Amino acid sequence: MPQEKTIQEPKVGPTIRKRRKQLNMTLQALCDGSGVSVGYLSQVERDNATPSLGTLAQIAAALEVGLDYFISASKPSDGLTRAGSRPLFALDNSSLRYEALGAEFPGSEMSSYVLHIPAGYTSETVSHEGEEIIYVLDGEIEQTLGDQTFRMTVGDCLHYRGDTPHAWRNPTEQTARILWTGTLTVLNRAGAIDLPELSQKPEA
Repeated sequence: MPQEKTIQEPKVGPTIRKRRKQLNMTLQALCDGSGVSVGYLSQVERDNATPSLGTLAQIAAALEVGLDYFISASKPSDGLTRAGSRPLFALDNSSLRYEALGAEFPGSEMSSYVLHIPAGYTSETVSHEGEEIIYVLDGEIEQTLGDQTFRMTVGDCLHYRGDTPHAWRNPTEQTARILWTGTLTVLNRAGAIDLPELSQKPEA
C-alpha cells in the first residue's frame, strides 16, 4: 500500500497575531480592515477557531501578505543566508546600514541583523516588548541600559529585556559592526533603501 502523506497543519492563529503586532495593528484595526468580527478574530488568534479560506484571505489582505504566508510549510533552506548574498539596506534619513540575517518564514519569532554603525553615531533611547542580544563583531560601542553604560569591544555580548530603556553609540572614529538578535521584529523595512553597492564589510 502507498504510504499516506503527512498532513502539515500550520499554526494560523499565532502567525496572524505575530504579523499584526509587527504592523503595530490593534485587533480592532484588523477587524475593520478584514471585515471579520473582533470576537471571532480573537478566537482565531488563540487557535480556538479555524477560518475558512475566504476569511483567511480577507485577514491576509488586511495584514498586507498573501495567503501562502499562513499556509505554506517552511523548508530548512528558508532559513539559510549566504555570506556574499545577504541584502544590505538603510532606512530613510539614517546613516546606519543593516544586513538581514533572519528569515521571515511564517511563525518565526526571531529577527537578526548585522548593524554597520558609522563613527560618532548615537541612537535614540527606546524601550519595547521582547528581548535582545547584541554581540560586537568589529570596533567598539557604548551601550546604555537603564542607568548603566557599558563599553563593549570585539567579542563582548549583552542580553537584556527590551522594556529596559536602552541606547548605544559609536564613540570612535571607525565603523563598528554588531550582531543584533531579538525575539520580535522591531525593525520594519517599510521605507528601506536597498544598498546593493555596499560591500560585505564597509571600510572604517
